[in-house]
Amino acid sequence: MDPNWTSVIPPLLAVVLAFIIRDAAISLAIACLAGVLLLGQGLMGFPSLIVRSLSTEHFVWLCTLEFCIGIFIALFQRCGAIDMFTRATQRWVKNRKQVSLLGWGMGMFIFFSDYFSTLLVGPVMRNLTDKHHISREKLAYICDSTSAPLVALMPITGWAVYSSGLAIGSAGIENIEEAMDLFIRSVPFNFYSYLAVLLVLLIALRIVPDFGPMRTAEKRAEIEGKVLRDGAVPMMSKELTDLEASKSKNTNLILNFLFPILLIITTNLGSFFLTGRPIVMESFLLACTVLGVLMWFQRVDDLRGIMNAVHAGMKGVMPAVVILSLAYCINTLSQDLGTADYVVSVTREWMTPSLIPVLAFVMGAFISFATGSAYGTYAIMVPIVVPLAYQFSGQQVDTLVWSSFAAVLGGGVFGDHCSPLSDTTVLSSMGSACDHIDHVKTQLPYALSVAVIALLAYVIVGSM
Repeated sequence: MDPNWTSVIPPLLAVVLAFIIRDAAISLAIACLAGVLLLGQGLMGFPSLIVRSLSTEHFVWLCTLEFCIGIFIALFQRCGAIDMFTRATQRWVKNRKQVSLLGWGMGMFIFFSDYFSTLLVGPVMRNLTDKHHISREKLAYICDSTSAPLVALMPITGWAVYSSGLAIGSAGIENIEEAMDLFIRSVPFNFYSYLAVLLVLLIALRIVPDFGPMRTAEKRAEIEGKVLRDGAVPMMSKELTDLEASKSKNTNLILNFLFPILLIITTNLGSFFLTGRPIVMESFLLACTVLGVLMWFQRVDDLRGIMNAVHAGMKGVMPAVVILSLAYCINTLSQDLGTADYVVSVTREWMTPSLIPVLAFVMGAFISFATGSAYGTYAIMVPIVVPLAYQFSGQQVDTLVWSSFAAVLGGGVFGDHCSPLSDTTVLSSMGSACDHIDHVKTQLPYALSVAVIALLAYVIVGSM
């Protein structure tokens, strides 16, 4: 289908319906049906869409990762490791401010993977935030805004290798070394990512007060003790959140909590430095296996109890799997309809040098929010924006090129960590056991506030 104004209907329909009916799965399903009808495939095009979207290696990888995460969390809860962590941290974490700072600090510590960050910080911190009457929406925000925004600033991540690699062959960039130099020099201009991480810290310190729907959620949690609103549907089912801990006295905080986490961290960092790619899913699978074996050898639980925990973990993440599946379908439809190509085509003709960073950020933000994919946004925008900035700068790799490249990265991060269609947004809702639409609704004003400030910064940079 040739890109036209109808190309933006399915993703926008999904977002609008999600806010209206507060059910992401139903909203996505309706948007998918609208998309196949626009393509002229009729209702029978929907099964074909599912097969095309979910038979990809990346979806299978992400789905397997989710199941591994669910199992890991279930084993953590079953062996009592999370309860032990909660009791240990309560000795020096005494109030809501300190708990929020701890969550921010954990997110900053796990800087190499946005998936790992959201899926570890949420489950580990959830008991602690619940005890101090911090809303699940706030926990999801902390998880989400210290994941993709932070990872996008780090040159030793898969994000850096991928995004900079897209620039090779353009703007005088001939190899991966020059591409990585472009990424490193663009880091000071990635205003959105910096500000998103900083805002979490300022809110945790209460220098910036909560505002918008988040303020309402926090008042509800603090005054009424309700960490979830009435009628909320957490992204993690009760099979996992209510899993009873073993009564065994053999659980050890170092062996059953710290060791599996350090195993994941060292495996990811080691694989990145050796191969250039962190093995996130494999590291969680290894940690699950090791933790299960340790529980059996320590007699924390028998094999039947461990397998029951495994089943509970897989059941617990099914709500997130369903939404991710439909989000992948929307992404496929966006490609078939040429959503991103249409957005680019309506703005390309009237670009000027001073507007390149501004429009790069706006277009990147819109495309990533509509599709839920930062990587997809980068694949479209980097090959267009970087050569364009290079030509306007007199074929010099200078501030205009660095800031334009950074603007694309920041715009992609915006959608990746606040769009209801994004995988990391879904995973943040899942890790914190928060209602998905509640998470999006409370986080969006914060993300938009940061985006406006970043946009003003690009206006200044473009005029220099």
